[in-house]
Amino acid sequence: MAEKKTGKTITVRQLKSANRKPEIQAATLRGLGLGKIRRERTLEDTPSVRGMINAVKHLIEIVEDKK
Repeated sequence: MAEKKTGKTITVRQLKSANRKPEIQAATLRGLGLGKIRRERTLEDTPSVRGMINAVKHLIEIVEDKK
């Protein structure tokens, strides 16, 4: 099923390490383009990305854009 391009983005920042966490959580962080503390990525706001964010919500934060 193809995902729709909405044009909306979401910025996430990693706050905690994936050390001593299940490997699936480390893999999810890598899938989001993270892997080091304080690294930020701007991602397309899709249901699949939201699901990945929800899976590692204790390791990351959503950054509010100052516009």
